[in-house]
Amino acid sequence: MATKPAKPLRFVDDYLPALLAQASQLISTEFHVVARQHGFSVSEWRVMASLAGGEPISIGQLAQVTVTKQPTVTRLLDRMESKGQVERLPHDSDRRITLVRITRKGAKTVEHLMELAREHELRVLEPFGLLRAEELKITLRQMIELHARVPLDTETDETEE
Repeated sequence: MATKPAKPLRFVDDYLPALLAQASQLISTEFHVVARQHGFSVSEWRVMASLAGGEPISIGQLAQVTVTKQPTVTRLLDRMESKGQVERLPHDSDRRITLVRITRKGAKTVEHLMELAREHELRVLEPFGLLRAEELKITLRQMIELHARVPLDTETDETEE
């Protein structure tokens, strides 16, 4: 029995950055519906999820992790700080850097949403098996570490909207 030759792939169908972007967009969009149903904007969810369970980080780091421009993060933090969800702290040794951390109230507010996010993640990864899923996460963390442009202890110079 003859098999049909495989259809040639378009460039973007075999180009890692395009594949990562498409997968991220599709999977994230599914969960963003849930975040909005729980009263969070996509940006608020990203900030809260990035700060939850961790040490205070700089606004520049937060912008990088949330894939959001720094001026947008700063405005968002103003709103979230007024709601008591986050707080700004001075850096121990560099006055130019402002650190941000989630408050107890903020952590409590986002706790259930993070549980729902983990459930969503399990549904997404389940078809691939837990071992393969963990290997994928390890590989992605290594890629991020190798290609991160902003040192973890400095702010970005990004000023455009």
